[in-house]
Amino acid sequence: MYLYILKCSDNSYYTGVTGDIEKRINEHNIGIDPKSYTFNRKPVKCVFVQQFNDPLDAIKSEKRIKGWSRPKKEALILGDYNELIKLSNQKNNMKNKSD
Repeated sequence: MYLYILKCSDNSYYTGVTGDIEKRINEHNIGIDPKSYTFNRKPVKCVFVQQFNDPLDAIKSEKRIKGWSRPKKEALILGDYNELIKLSNQKNNMKNKSD
């Protein structure tokens, strides 16, 4: 199972999971479902892929990443794990201050 992030033509990001990454990206670019997020944001470009052995882990990661801020997604895409940790810590610190 693959977790993927697409960069859309409007510069937004879309996160999804699939068993066939090439087929799924092609489907996004063809525009199979007019109700889908990417339908009016074509073309899309795959900017991140991570493979998972357990489909449930891929789905959990997808849901988690969908809730992330744009800077945090970009740190993941760039492989900047120090920035990713920093952004995560900032969010946690802000949450703790409001408790």
